[in-house]
Amino acid sequence: VQLQASGGGLVQAGGSLRLSCAVSGGTFSSYVMAWFRQAPGKEREFVAVIRLSGGRTYYADSVKGRFTIPRDNAKNTVYLQMNSLSPEDTAVYYCAASTIVAITTTPTMYNAWGQGTLVTVSS
Repeated sequence: VQLQASGGGLVQAGGSLRLSCAVSGGTFSSYVMAWFRQAPGKEREFVAVIRLSGGRTYYADSVKGRFTIPRDNAKNTVYLQMNSLSPEDTAVYYCAASTIVAITTTPTMYNAWGQGTLVTVSS
């Protein structure tokens, strides 16, 4: 499977941004797809995950109520809709795919990663 992330950019605090992750290869509906982020000087952290079969989602507490992870089955694409952004959301965002059946927030359980897209939120 190959992942292509896009949609990052510069946005003011309080604004919104939507990231995209296009998936090629394999069976789209069989994956668990997640977004992680890594801020400068910090470790990669979990943001959101969706089990494409069934649509179950789970979010980090830091983004709950602000971010959602919708998907478009026809386009084999998963999104990260980010609202009410704050400077603390500034990071490189990565999408990841896993072939395991359960939702997981552990990066090592994901066996395919996109290239990362930079989100910068100005105050």
